[in-house]
Amino acid sequence: MSDAPRTLPPSVDPLAEALHLLRLKGALFCRSELTTPWGIDMPPIEDCMMFHLVTAGRCWLEIEGDEPRLLQQGSLALVPRDTGHRLVSDLKAKAEPLFEIPVERISERYEILRHGGGGDLAHLICVVVRYDRVAAEHLITLLPNVIQIDTWDEDAGGWLRDTLRFISREAKELSPGGETVITRLADVLVIQMIRSWIDSAPQANSGWLSALRDEHVGPALGAIHREPERQWTVESLAREAGMSRSAFSARFTQLVGETALHFLTQWRMRLAHTRLRETSEPLSIVAERVGYESEAAFCRAFKRVFGVPPGSVRRNGTRSPIAAAS
Repeated sequence: MSDAPRTLPPSVDPLAEALHLLRLKGALFCRSELTTPWGIDMPPIEDCMMFHLVTAGRCWLEIEGDEPRLLQQGSLALVPRDTGHRLVSDLKAKAEPLFEIPVERISERYEILRHGGGGDLAHLICVVVRYDRVAAEHLITLLPNVIQIDTWDEDAGGWLRDTLRFISREAKELSPGGETVITRLADVLVIQMIRSWIDSAPQANSGWLSALRDEHVGPALGAIHREPERQWTVESLAREAGMSRSAFSARFTQLVGETALHFLTQWRMRLAHTRLRETSEPLSIVAERVGYESEAAFCRAFKRVFGVPPGSVRRNGTRSPIAAAS
């Protein structure tokens, strides 16, 4: 299957479209069998998020600037940005760097880690997932340091609890095809956790996330996301919103924090950045795909946004440590 960036499918839910922009891929799974005392220092991995599912026992998650979080059986914790953190059996336990702890490699994407001092047992499933930082920048920067769901304590939906139990069983038994099953379910869990936070967090009621759910501005944002190549004007976007030009312009700026045309340019450049890194398309084709008839105009706009010409992004593009697993 081609890895080229795709246009968004038609949708009546701009928020669902925004979650699609994460473009999750390249997962690495580690089933951990840990005995007290134990501690693991999880390093930051560029353009990656991590989530940890406790399937037995308990542990603490520590991240700089936050209060320690207790994770018990059934707890699911998502660290949505490439932020280093610690998982420990207790707050006094010494944490060993992750990459210095031996693992049993089951496959390119699946490994088993056994670590600790021989005491009480805890089982964790830890997953690293790569996302497209440029395309997802709006969403990722709004998320908190940690999103935690304690599904055994609160009703997060029967399907979610069943999904967690299913992953736990697959990870424990390592049945044929289990790795593929967990890979697919991991994407579902990440999206569901972010949706859960959006539905409940006060921070999600302002800015870009609030605009996505606005009955007028949301459809206009969705139209930009779906069809960045269209020759949008404030007037045509106002028609998508069902508003007058002046009312739409004021409401868009109020909710999103920038004008509609500035947002359009920024969005086009993010998409172009991704295409340049992940495809071999000529600059003229990339320019056309993001709404520029002139390659020269596209190059000028790209340099204004990123400070470098588009050709340098293609020459110097980098990939995260788990990109090879995607």
